[in-house]
Amino acid sequence: MKSRYPFYIAVALLIIAGLGLATLRHVELGIPWLSGDERPVWLVEARIDFQASGEPVLVSLNLPDNPPGFHVLSEQAASPGYGFSIIEEEGDRRGEWSIREASGAQTLYYKAQFVPDPDVRPPQPKKPPQPETIYWEEPQATAANEVLELAAAKSSTPESMTRELIKLIRSTDPNQNTALLLSGNRPVDVLSRLLNHADIPARISEGIMLEDARRRQPLRPFLQIYDGDSWLTFNPQSGEQGLPENVLLWNRDTTSLLDVMGGNQSVVSFAMLRQTVPALQLARAEAIDSGLGFLSLYQLPIEEQSMFRMLLLLPLGAMVVAFMRIVIGIRTSGTFMPVLIAVAFLQTSLLPGLVTFISVVTIGLLLRGYLSSLNLLLVSRISTLIILVIFMSTAISIVGYQMGFNTGMTVTFFPMVILAWTIERMSILWEEEGPHEVVVQGAGSLLVATLAYLLMDAPLARHLTFNFPELHLVILAIILLLGQYTGYKLSELRRFYPMKVYE
Repeated sequence: MKSRYPFYIAVALLIIAGLGLATLRHVELGIPWLSGDERPVWLVEARIDFQASGEPVLVSLNLPDNPPGFHVLSEQAASPGYGFSIIEEEGDRRGEWSIREASGAQTLYYKAQFVPDPDVRPPQPKKPPQPETIYWEEPQATAANEVLELAAAKSSTPESMTRELIKLIRSTDPNQNTALLLSGNRPVDVLSRLLNHADIPARISEGIMLEDARRRQPLRPFLQIYDGDSWLTFNPQSGEQGLPENVLLWNRDTTSLLDVMGGNQSVVSFAMLRQTVPALQLARAEAIDSGLGFLSLYQLPIEEQSMFRMLLLLPLGAMVVAFMRIVIGIRTSGTFMPVLIAVAFLQTSLLPGLVTFISVVTIGLLLRGYLSSLNLLLVSRISTLIILVIFMSTAISIVGYQMGFNTGMTVTFFPMVILAWTIERMSILWEEEGPHEVVVQGAGSLLVATLAYLLMDAPLARHLTFNFPELHLVILAIILLLGQYTGYKLSELRRFYPMKVYE
């Protein structure tokens, strides 16, 4: 007896491959398992106001580049009359507006959508950054050295050194040295200078606190130090280490946030809005840039995508037919005729499809009886049936349209040739087996087609089959397993009922 182990191993491999590839697509492309899943998106708008002096204007705004915890989904500039371009140079990303001449009050906008993504990390520097050379004048030099000595006595790492300096600078009762350093300076600037003076690379970054529906928000400074492996972020007011989840770092160690040539009184402010968009929409927008994007059906033209949406539902119908015929024992007219009927139901919806199918087949059987009396050859008889079916479908469509039923117009999607062959097969079955067998197989075909339609029309089934086509490997494995079933069909169990009665 031939071993079945290779068969079961192949089935197991199909299931593992299907589920594994689907999981990889979910993780890599972000495609949700459920069609109703949604993800938050932050819409951030930078507004630039300035007074133009009637000269050529060039406005340069620092733009975020791979902010930690976020990735940019889309960006655009609203600047009537201005040319706009994004310039990247030595890691500095800036948006530039230009116009030949402008005067009076001017307003420019930059908008970007940011998707929260905890996997986004800031790029590592190509070479370890070096601390800036800091020059102090007396008596600030002496004060800085004494403040650093106090902090160094209570610290052993760059992180602890930073925390101790923040405590000294932000103390409610600062000593004379600290007060001298803070005179006329921002605390975060003093912290950056002290850390660089202590041979700890430090820089000032600016970020936005993301709060829904807020306007006219400024950037807030954050202190960053390099510990030898990566940049660490500190809140210069509380000393808390780490970047809060609701903070979007807008710029990192840039010479300036905004430069305006040909204008004055410039100011930039930020507004933000929290939006919720379908996760599937985000996955489609990001599919091109993802590692598995080239395997996505989203790359195809819209017309071909629509075709595959329908085509990829057929394996579900085939699985239903296999189960109902092999396990349940339902007799149908033709092996996979129910699948084609179910596809037609997807176009017409269930109730109009059932009415149309029954009407066309019933009328076709009556006409087939008349054609039998003419003793036509098979090819001529089938060709005649096809023409008659087309006439009947056209008439039903016209009547449905006149009655206000738009679904009547989709009757033409029925497979005409298949309907003609169904009428021919049923008429032959009527002559050989009688009307009872015609009713049994016709009802069985409609029952299986209805079940296949209900499964194929389910929103979850439509979502999974199109967005995770590798799951069809699992369907293939199930059909192969059904093909190995050799037990009794459920419809045959009634034969054993007399044995139960005589127990």
